[in-house]
Amino acid sequence: MTARRKPSTDALLEAARVARDRAHAPYSRYHVGAAVLTKSGRIFAGCNVENATYGATVCAERNAIGAMVAAGEREPVACAVVTAGPTPGTPCGICRQVLSEFAADMPITLVAVDAAGRTVARSQERLAALLPKAFRLRKKAKRRRG
Repeated sequence: MTARRKPSTDALLEAARVARDRAHAPYSRYHVGAAVLTKSGRIFAGCNVENATYGATVCAERNAIGAMVAAGEREPVACAVVTAGPTPGTPCGICRQVLSEFAADMPITLVAVDAAGRTVARSQERLAALLPKAFRLRKKAKRRRG
């Protein structure tokens, strides 16, 4: 039996780069790609999708989490975000909160690229450092029906 290899950070970053290329950002022109790696070894990517109302815009990180949940996964263990340079962008406050819904902490690799897609800056953050006091509701015990 062959052991399943855990995807590398490079695979996670590549998924985020590919997603960034597909972003719909006609208003800000700020294309973002994100990818999350789950405990099972699967990678889910998302890109930002802007809307003329701005309020209906959905960030790349939330789209990646949505793809993860839609596929039946619930345990992200790492995240990558790719933005335009010269410095990497970090997830917005809403995205930090959404990520923390599924993981109290995880590494987040941030990469900035130039117009040709070459990496110009890279940093590593922790979700818990970006959102040190995440909002949490206590989970209620499931009620039995019947």
